[in-house]
Amino acid sequence: MASSILSDCSSARLLPLRRALLPPRAPRLRPCPALAHPRRLLVAARPQLLPRPRRMDSPPPPPPRPPIQVRLLATVSADAPAKVIDGKLVAKQVREEIAVEVTRMKDAIGIVPGLAVILVGSRKDSQTYVRNKKKACEAVGIKSYEVNLPEDSSEEEVIKHIASFNSDPSVHGILVQLPLPRHMNDENILNAVSIEKDVDGFHPLNIGRLAMQGRDPFFVPCTPKGCMELLHRFGVEIKGKRAVVIGRSNIVGMPAALLLQKANATVSIVHSQTKNPEEITRQADIVIAAVGVANLVRGNWIKPGAAIIDVGINPVDDPESPRGYRLVGDVCYEEASKVAGAITPVPGGVGPMTIAMLLSNTLESAKRTHKFK
Repeated sequence: MASSILSDCSSARLLPLRRALLPPRAPRLRPCPALAHPRRLLVAARPQLLPRPRRMDSPPPPPPRPPIQVRLLATVSADAPAKVIDGKLVAKQVREEIAVEVTRMKDAIGIVPGLAVILVGSRKDSQTYVRNKKKACEAVGIKSYEVNLPEDSSEEEVIKHIASFNSDPSVHGILVQLPLPRHMNDENILNAVSIEKDVDGFHPLNIGRLAMQGRDPFFVPCTPKGCMELLHRFGVEIKGKRAVVIGRSNIVGMPAALLLQKANATVSIVHSQTKNPEEITRQADIVIAAVGVANLVRGNWIKPGAAIIDVGINPVDDPESPRGYRLVGDVCYEEASKVAGAITPVPGGVGPMTIAMLLSNTLESAKRTHKFK
C-alpha cells in the first residue's frame, strides 16, 4: 500500500477538482510542453539548497531605491534554475542507513525486523509493488513475509491472516496491498491490523495521534513522511514558513498538512471547493501537490524560490515513448522549475521515498518492540 502511490493519487482524486482548480486563461503562458528532452539540472552530492543567486559583476550603479531593488531581486530568483530534489539519491541514503541499523540490531540482540505483505488478487501493478517491496527488504536485511490470496477470497480470510501476523513476534510490520477487490471493505480490513504493526500509518488511532499536539503516532504514513524527509535533507526551512498542500486525501494530503503543522509551518489546504487556488498557492514557501491531476500547478502558481514537492504521478499520452505514454506530476515541471527554488522530478522524486519510509517504519517498530536504542 505504501508504495502504491500510482493508484493512491488516482483513487484519492477529486473529480470536480480539474475544473475548480484550473487557473484562469492566461495568454502569456504556453501549454505545458512535452518534455521529450527535459533540461538536466545539476544535483550536488550532498543535498543542500542553493543560495539566492547573485547578479553578475557590473559597474557599480547609483544607489538603488528600495522598490527597484526588491523587483530586481525577485526577477533574479524567478529566472534562476531550480535545485532538483533528488528522491532517488535520498532514498539510497536512507536505505544504507537502515541496513547499518538492521545489522547493528542483529549483532547486538539477535533480532531481525520482519515485514509481512498481504496481496489479494492478481493485479499486475500490485504484484509489481509487492515484488519491489520484497527486493527492498532483502537489500537492507529485513525479513519479508508474503501471503497471496485469490481475487474471490472473503474478508474473513484476509482478516484471519492479519490476525496471524498480529500475533507473530517475528513480524514487526503488516501491510495490506491496495486496492482490494471491490467486494471487500477496506476499512474493516485495515482496522484489523494491530496499531503497533501498522507501518503504513493508516490506522485511525495513528492518524488521530498525528493530529493532536503533544502526541506522537506509532507510525507516520509513508508518502507524507517521505515528503518531509526530502524537505529536511535538502535543508528547506519549515518553521514559520507558509505551506500549501494541494489535495486532502487520507493517504497523502491530510497527513502531509498535519506534519507540516507539527513542524510549525503555517498551513493551508487547497481542494476542490477552494476559490482562487492559484493565488493561495502563490503565497507558499513550500508546496506539496498530491491530487492526481496532470500538470495542474503551473508556473504562475509558484512563488519565486519556493520548494515544490510533487507527489502526483499521472500517465499522459506520448507517441514518442515506447509505452505510448509517459509519467508527469501534478506540477508542470518545465514551467515551475524556472520559478521555484527547489523541485522534485516525476518520476524520481517522492516515489522512491515511499518504500524507503516503509522500511524505516518497520525498523522503528522492531526497535520499539525490543526496546533497542
